Amino acid sequence: MNELRTIRAKSGTNQEGTSAHNRRVIIEAIRLNGPLSRADLARATRLTKQTVSNLIEGLEVDGLVASEDVVRGGRGQPSTPYRLVAEGAFAIGVQIDREFTRVVAVDLLGREAARAVENLPPGDPVEGSRVILRLIGQVRAELAARIPLSVHRLTGLGVAMPGPFGLEAPGDDRWMMARWQSFPLLETLSAGTGLETSLQNDATACATAERMNGAADGLDHAVCLYLGYGIGAGLILGGELYTGSNGNAGEIGMVLFSRGGTVSPLEHRASLASLFQHLGLDSATTDAYDTVERLAATDDPRIRGWLEGAAADLRQAIHMVETVFDPQTVILTGSAPQPLAERLFSAIFPLLPSNAERPGRTVPRFRLGTMDPWAVALGAAADPIRRAFDPVFSAILKEAV
Repeated sequence: MNELRTIRAKSGTNQEGTSAHNRRVIIEAIRLNGPLSRADLARATRLTKQTVSNLIEGLEVDGLVASEDVVRGGRGQPSTPYRLVAEGAFAIGVQIDREFTRVVAVDLLGREAARAVENLPPGDPVEGSRVILRLIGQVRAELAARIPLSVHRLTGLGVAMPGPFGLEAPGDDRWMMARWQSFPLLETLSAGTGLETSLQNDATACATAERMNGAADGLDHAVCLYLGYGIGAGLILGGELYTGSNGNAGEIGMVLFSRGGTVSPLEHRASLASLFQHLGLDSATTDAYDTVERLAATDDPRIRGWLEGAAADLRQAIHMVETVFDPQTVILTGSAPQPLAERLFSAIFPLLPSNAERPGRTVPRFRLGTMDPWAVALGAAADPIRRAFDPVFSAILKEAV
């Protein structure tokens, strides 16, 4: 008898009125495991074979799944695996940072399909939103030229920018981007694109990307420690992204740390912005990132000095999130140059003792995830895909995806 394959999947429900949730369960199971037969899906999701068959037929009609060649062999009946159709849905993501914006389109599997980047006028969200809308139009045109009908399959527009959100701050506060926060950004972009628009902070966006195609793929409990201009934490709790009551969950960059008798926010001492300041670099230019990458790769003593202090603070931050959230793992992710990220990751060890130290661990306490200047934009684009297709409790309350 053939051994049953271990399949990662959430349970569906065979009760009436739950087709939206069950569709999401089927899509996620195939995304996590690759092509699966109807029998595999029924066993993994605990749905009846008839329910699975009905769902697969509907997903085929919608262009979201497709059958592969029949698999023959063994003692069982021949089976037909089903795969996700990458071109079945697309989404667009926008990263808004202090000096630039990145726009990217991804397919149903979270893979990049088109991109554009441009500088933003400093502190001017009115003109900046015009730049963003133009880039979105450019990406949509590129997508439509390459993939027929793609413009009709867009699930939405995801936006990511630094938080925290909803707080009053001076208009020249470079950390909080106060003018952008007081601007009707989502309404402007939604009206200009005709797409449903959602907002995340940059740390949560990176966690979204890690959950779809990175180190958090398949994990139900993970904290993504974001290293960019600032610092944040994207929280994956109980298999879902947790953003808090105001979208500000995980803003650990604002937690006060003490070092050498000085108390200051974590992101003022362990972020890329703090490193730029330490090196006397202008963060408004890409030269700053290039310089940091070069200095980190050549073991510059100024980098070593910053690493020592930043690693000590981040070591404490990891201990804090392990104690508070009890994750399966903490993942270092973000937009830092890869040589710097690798050196910082190594410098953080050994970790402080915490309740995460237990025998039989199958996932390391701390791991290096995606470090890519486009990570935030990709995560922003993955958010509409997640909202449309991931199994979440709210999907049980409505019939349509």
